[in-house]
Amino acid sequence: MSVAVLIDAAVIGLYFVTIVGIGLYAGRGNKNLQEFALGGHKIPWWAVLASIVAAETSAATFLGTPAEGFKMRNFAYAQLAIGTILARIIIAYLFIAPYYRHRVQSIYEFLTMRFGPRTKDMASSIFLVGRVLGIGVRLYLGGVILVVIWRYLLPGREVTIWTYFWGIVFVTFVTTLYTAAGGIKAVVWTDLIQACIMIGAAAFAVGTLFFHIPGGWATISEKLAGHDVGMFQSGWDAAQPFGQALRELLESPYTILAALLGSTFLTMATHGTDQDMVQRMLTAENPAKSRLSLILSGLADIPIVLAFLSVGILLWVYYQVRPDPSLPAATNEVFAHYIVHAMPVGIRGLIIAGVFATMMGSTSAALNALATAFIKDFYQPYIHPAADERRLVRAARVATAVFGILMIVVATVAAYAVLKTDITIIPLALGVLGYGYGALLGVFLLGVLTQRRGHDLANVFAMVAGVGAVLFLGKVKIPAMDLGALLRLEVRPADWDFGALMPAWWPAISWPYYVFIGTAVTVALAVWFPTSQKPERAGTPEKPL
Repeated sequence: MSVAVLIDAAVIGLYFVTIVGIGLYAGRGNKNLQEFALGGHKIPWWAVLASIVAAETSAATFLGTPAEGFKMRNFAYAQLAIGTILARIIIAYLFIAPYYRHRVQSIYEFLTMRFGPRTKDMASSIFLVGRVLGIGVRLYLGGVILVVIWRYLLPGREVTIWTYFWGIVFVTFVTTLYTAAGGIKAVVWTDLIQACIMIGAAAFAVGTLFFHIPGGWATISEKLAGHDVGMFQSGWDAAQPFGQALRELLESPYTILAALLGSTFLTMATHGTDQDMVQRMLTAENPAKSRLSLILSGLADIPIVLAFLSVGILLWVYYQVRPDPSLPAATNEVFAHYIVHAMPVGIRGLIIAGVFATMMGSTSAALNALATAFIKDFYQPYIHPAADERRLVRAARVATAVFGILMIVVATVAAYAVLKTDITIIPLALGVLGYGYGALLGVFLLGVLTQRRGHDLANVFAMVAGVGAVLFLGKVKIPAMDLGALLRLEVRPADWDFGALMPAWWPAISWPYYVFIGTAVTVALAVWFPTSQKPERAGTPEKPL
C-alpha cells in the first residue's frame, strides 16, 4: 500500500474517531427521554442551523447533486430552492409555536391532542416507514464511495452488490453507535462539524476543477456553448398543442411551477411534519430562535446547491477535455471517482471523510427521530405504559439499532435498483418521501388551520386515499420484489407499477408534485367530517416554555 493511501486512510480514520468521540461525549448527560430527544431545549440557534443544513445536505446532495449537474449540464435543479424558502417562512409561523406550546417530544402527539390517537398512529406510521425508506435510499451512497475506493485499490476486481452492502453496513454501524449513545445532542454537535467539512469540500472541489481544466474559463465556456445552463426554466413548450405541452410540463421535475408549487409543499412536509427535521428545531431555547435557524437554513441552501451543481457541470467539462476510459457509467459515482483519482493526497482523505460526514449527519438525526417517534407514539402508550425514564431511554437506544438494520436493508435494495437502471439518486431519494408525506402535511394543515374539522377515524381513511392518489396519479414505479416468486421462496426483482391502471394519455407526474397531490386529496376528504369530541390534552399542559 502506497504512502499516499496510508495518509488518506489516516485522515479518514482520525475523522471517524473524532466524530464518534464527540458524539459520545455530547450525550453523556442523557438521563431521561426529554434530554435524549430534545437536548433540554438548550442547543444554541447557530448549532441548530448547522444541523438543519447538514441534514438537508445528505450524501444525496454531496454525490447526487453533482450527478444532476453532470447529467443535465445546467442549474435547473437549483430553482427548487425557491419553494424551500417559501415553505420555511410558512412553517416558521404556522407549526413551530404549537409544537412548543404543547411541549411535544414527538410532533405526532399534537395530532392526538387535536384529533385523537388513530390520526396520530397513522401519521407516525407514515413517518416511520417514509423516513426509513428515504434515509435508506441515501445510505446507498455509503456503498458508492467505498466501491470507488475499491476500484482504485484493486483495479480489475469485480464489483458486486456485496461491495455496496459492506460500505452501507460500515457507515450505518458507526452512525448508529454514537446516535444510540448520545441522542440529539450528539446529532447536533457532530452535524456542526460535518456541515463545515461538507461546505469546505464543495468549495475546494470547484477550485480544483477550475485548476485542472486546461484553459480555465475559456475552455469551460467553449464546451458549454451549446447548452442552456440557466437556473430558471419554464418547462412550457408553446410550439406544442396545449395537452402535450401540459403533459411535458407535469412530467418535468425542474421547472418554475415545480419550484413554486411542488417544492413548497414538499418542504412544508419535510420540515414541518417530519419528526427528523422538526426535532432539531425543537432543541432551540424558544420558538423565536427556532424560526431564525429554520429560515436562515433556507437561505444557506441556495449557495450550497449552486456549488454542488457547479461541481457536476465542471466535471462534465473536465472529462470532455480529459477523457477517462475508467469513468464509471453510473453518474452517481462520477464525483466520487474524481475525488479518489484527481484530488491531492490528504485533501482527498478529508473530502472522502466529507462524503461520509454528509451520510452520517442525515442518518444520525433520522435514527434519533425514528427512535423518539416510536417510543412516544407506540412503545410508551401501548407496549409499556408504566416505563420509567431509564427504561424509556434504554428502549430508545434499542429502537435506534433496529431502525439502523432496517435502513441497511433498504439501502441495499436501492443500490441494486440504481445499478440496474442508472437513475440519479435525487429523484429516487426525494420521490420516496413524497409517497406518504402529502398525507402527513394534509392532517397537520387541517389541525392548525381549523378548529373543529377532521374526525379521528375519517382522517385515517383520508390519509390512505392521499397515499394512494400519489401512487396512482403519479404513475409511480417502485423497485421491489416479485410477490408471486416470494410465495415460492424465490427472490426475483420486479417493479410495482401503480400507473398500470391509469389511461395512457395521463402524464407520469414528476416527483416534486407528489406531496401536493397527497395533501390536496387528504384535506379535500378529511375536511368534510367534524371533530367528534373535544381534542385531548394527552396529559400535556399547553403552557409556553
